[in-house]
Amino acid sequence: MSERRVFTAGEEGVRLDRWLAEQMEDKTRSAIQGLIEEGRVTSGGKVLAKSARLALGQEVVVEVPETKALDMTPEDIPLDIVYEDEDLLVVNKPKGMVVHPAPGNETGTLVHALLYHCGESLSGINGVARPGIVHRIDKDTSGLLIVAKNDFAHTRLAEQIQAHSFTREYRAIVYGNVREGSGTVDKPLGRHPVDRKKMAVLPESSGAREAVTHYWVEERLPGFTYLRLRLETGRTHQIRVHMASIGHPVAGDPVYGPKKVLTFLQGQCLHAGLIGFIHPRTGEYLEFSAPLPAVFQDFLTRLERQGGDP
Repeated sequence: MSERRVFTAGEEGVRLDRWLAEQMEDKTRSAIQGLIEEGRVTSGGKVLAKSARLALGQEVVVEVPETKALDMTPEDIPLDIVYEDEDLLVVNKPKGMVVHPAPGNETGTLVHALLYHCGESLSGINGVARPGIVHRIDKDTSGLLIVAKNDFAHTRLAEQIQAHSFTREYRAIVYGNVREGSGTVDKPLGRHPVDRKKMAVLPESSGAREAVTHYWVEERLPGFTYLRLRLETGRTHQIRVHMASIGHPVAGDPVYGPKKVLTFLQGQCLHAGLIGFIHPRTGEYLEFSAPLPAVFQDFLTRLERQGGDP
């Protein structure tokens, strides 16, 4: 069974997805866009596109599917918890751990570990496969993630991400000498037109979404550069694709880097080292950091010994 919700547009010309986000405060914008893409948002019996402009007084019907029962077995996997309270926790995810179940990774994920640690105290906004997951980082990217314990916290945190007010800072070692001391990559990203498992820089006319990455050189090393990066947006594989697009792919990246991969790095040399946000309940700004993982630090030290910046 699904829940049928009916809304009426109170003004002329508003865009459907943005307007629905204001009407359905219990849903994130990405969840609402998912409902639209699944054809669950209609008007007069016709399915609406997310970019549809509404007429004054137009009736919009949303079919919200029933929440399925959670069918995952909690797993006693150790978690590096940096912070925790009744609304959320901040976890330092190790390299090699998948965030949520997916084909080929049905067990051993961060979600399985969270279910063991938190029990039923996780938000349900992103569905049964992703309880509590507000944002993600790739399997072979290490670092900080925020997990929501309830829908209130999840919605408020998601709003900050959508407003680009989250602080998300990464560290990376990339190929080559990044000449400028700092810079910004502002290139839209979308699904690769041929390989759907990859992302690519594409024109906005193709439906690609805005993506902005800022970077600063921390140290120049033999054949590589150590960078600090800050996300303005948070698209899938954003840093990896953006850096590859300017000729400086992330070291160890098996997808966007050179064909001869540095396998000893066990994936891309990318670490989500700092995260900052406004606490959804207290309104206090919180900021947390996590040290570089051993494999990252060892590679950095090796390069420095070869002769980096004086």
